[in-house]
Amino acid sequence: MDAISVSTLFAALFVLLIVSAFFSISETSMMALNRYRLKHLTQGGHRGARLASDLLARTDKFLGVVLLGNNVINAASALLVGEIARRYLGDSEFALLIATAAAAFAILVFSEITPKVIGAAYPERIALPSSYVLTSLLKFPLTRWILWFVNLFVQALLRLLWIKPPSGSGEHKLSVEELRTLVLEAGYIPHKHQSILLNLFDLEAITVNDVMVPRSQIEAIDLDAPLDDIMHQISTAYHRRLLVYRGQPDEVVGTLRVRNALNVMQRDGMTKDRLREMVREPYFVPTGTPLFSQLQNFQEHQDRVSLVVDEYGELMGLVTLEDILEEIIGEFTTQSPLQARGFAKQEDGSYLVEGSALLRELNRKLGCRFPLDGPKTLNGLILEHLRDIPEPNTSLKIGDHHLEIVQTQDRIVKAVRLFSTGERDSGATEA
Repeated sequence: MDAISVSTLFAALFVLLIVSAFFSISETSMMALNRYRLKHLTQGGHRGARLASDLLARTDKFLGVVLLGNNVINAASALLVGEIARRYLGDSEFALLIATAAAAFAILVFSEITPKVIGAAYPERIALPSSYVLTSLLKFPLTRWILWFVNLFVQALLRLLWIKPPSGSGEHKLSVEELRTLVLEAGYIPHKHQSILLNLFDLEAITVNDVMVPRSQIEAIDLDAPLDDIMHQISTAYHRRLLVYRGQPDEVVGTLRVRNALNVMQRDGMTKDRLREMVREPYFVPTGTPLFSQLQNFQEHQDRVSLVVDEYGELMGLVTLEDILEEIIGEFTTQSPLQARGFAKQEDGSYLVEGSALLRELNRKLGCRFPLDGPKTLNGLILEHLRDIPEPNTSLKIGDHHLEIVQTQDRIVKAVRLFSTGERDSGATEA
């Protein structure tokens, strides 16, 4: 090596550092690649993406060729720095210390830290082109033989440590919570679309109990009632479909589509026989059915209305396809604003809320934070909280919400005044 000039040694060192930087920047950029973006590019026919996917599917070989190149080059770089130091400083312990420090500094700055930072910042721009070079190196006979020989010892060591690397391509599966975080952090998805996607994730956790119309609020007609009363009830109905029973509400006959009934009334006149012919057979589902399953049920039965019954077969409520759609995309249609909303804003900023209003609706539309793991309605929550039937003008506080009982009837709370957080700190007593 004495015959080689110092300038040649510097040039060789510079080339080695560049090659080492290539291996470092390729390794970091490849590992930092977005796997789903890479899969999309691969399916689109991008050759660089396909090569990168193949490399990541064979992690042992990919890391092997990178580390092999890095370690060989770093060792050669250390020798060159040592020789340059010996030429300038002579054969002394001081020269050896300077050479070691200089080699470590050059490798850290030029071959490790700087390339890795750049690779992590621009993974796709670097990894896809570099995959061509790394794939060629893996196909080189000498490289393949060396990696095979080294991997023999690696596999033996892993067996001694009782470690079994997972097989397959290492593709990551996202959980529902991870998908939720991904949707929330994706800045390119409009807010409305984010809301719809998040609601879709909740369909399996939300049941028909959360969105059904309670039994006490179902519009129903009695087939045994006078025909004039039935026709008047159909003409003034708020909903598109009515529940039909005979004698007692538990004796459910089916459901009636209001529009069809109105057409018959205007065209031919309504009779009891025609009315019975128009009633559709009821379709029952048990309480606790997830909304996603119910959506599939509607699709299979080609129906839009189902009756919710408990374990004893008693009617609990009614759920429609529109209820599920509104849970996904938000409220989009209503025939009765008072009935659909269940609340009205007052001049003082408070809200007058029906006791039968669903807690999920209040949380979604008014930004409340009522608990959802217990009662489904505001009336149920108040009764559970107080463990008694409250008198009108009773004030209470549930969590951050101040409530005032406006009207009670029989054994239920009919109307409640809801104050915004911090709007009324005095006068409300915590029960």
